[in-house]
Amino acid sequence: MANKNNAIVGLDLGSTKTAALVCKPNAEGKLEVAGLGVAESRGWRKGMIVNLELTAAALKKAIEAAEEAAGISIDTAYVGVGGAHIKGVNSSGAVTLGRPAGATREVEREDMARVIQTAQGISLPEDRQLVQVLPQKFLLDHQDGIRDPVGMTGTRLEVNVHLVTGSITAHQNVVTAVNHAGVEVQDTVYEPLASAEACLGTDERELGVALVDIGGGTTDLIVYHAGVVKHSAVIPVGGEHFTNDVAVGLRTPIPIAEKLKKAWGEHDPDKLADTLLEVPSVGDRPARMLTSATLSEIIEPRAAELLELVREELVRSGCAQQLGAGVVLTGGGAKLSGIAALADPILRVPARVATPSGIEAMGDMLPDPAFATVVGLVIYGYRTRLMRDAKEPQGLLGKLWNSMRGKTA
Repeated sequence: MANKNNAIVGLDLGSTKTAALVCKPNAEGKLEVAGLGVAESRGWRKGMIVNLELTAAALKKAIEAAEEAAGISIDTAYVGVGGAHIKGVNSSGAVTLGRPAGATREVEREDMARVIQTAQGISLPEDRQLVQVLPQKFLLDHQDGIRDPVGMTGTRLEVNVHLVTGSITAHQNVVTAVNHAGVEVQDTVYEPLASAEACLGTDERELGVALVDIGGGTTDLIVYHAGVVKHSAVIPVGGEHFTNDVAVGLRTPIPIAEKLKKAWGEHDPDKLADTLLEVPSVGDRPARMLTSATLSEIIEPRAAELLELVREELVRSGCAQQLGAGVVLTGGGAKLSGIAALADPILRVPARVATPSGIEAMGDMLPDPAFATVVGLVIYGYRTRLMRDAKEPQGLLGKLWNSMRGKTA
């Protein structure tokens, strides 16, 4: 097999699909797709693993397809984590720099690691753990809004951070499923954080933007302002709920309802009344012919309900007035026809649907909202490698990086 030392692998375990993506840096240092594997997910319910064996089998199928396409064996990977068990909270910490108290000195990388570690000292229930630690800003004495205080002089260093926490059991089940598929987890990454890597521009993060990742079982939300994460949340409604509504409303099997939903999402909204769809019935009842407009009467209210829940979460968090760049919709659920137009009046800010970008040779399949997370995982992994290899990977920078990952140095 080909050299795999420089390969970066992302694994996205979703409720409806499992994706494995292998990328390598090319001669110009840009990431390039080497292989992609996709399999239908099994063993999931409401965004949580309920059958480890089925989940691992689907993952292994996707990994084997990616290995064959890339010509390498996959040993380690960056793995996305999400689901209704995820919760975000803001926290802060502070350390004294000088000895004795009141003395000044320059801020060092180790001070950044110490103060970030201090900010993680929140009380968590026994069944929860830190998933991600995202620094927002540093404060040095009375100076606010500092992003990198190293080299600056002061007496007291403070930091504001956003902490992403999750269920220990749910997190470990994801890691175990990946291990059962023969792969070691290099790191776990909060899924909308990964999607943001592939879908958001620097200007959007500065102006303020909410990324809404509509998955199969849940919808993940992450808000940026002034270049940093301000808020994160999970809404327990996703594409599967749309499918179930279609199945019940049209009295048709779930697999047929999923196909009808996807077909509806691909149609021109202006021609829905003219588009006929054959709808098989359950049992021995004959199939019926319905227009896509009938599907709209089922799907659009559910989509509006989801967007209302997003709006309520943004208002509750205090971020609704900080979205200068509006809302970005991604994930498989964002492919529903007309959802951006529906989002504008409900969210009261401009909305757009984003396809992932940022790597070379993506082909025809990857530029699709459904692959935002797996593309972002590889971009995140590559950026992490560059940061850790830049200098002192085993020293102070390594300690800083571990503290940002919610791990002990």
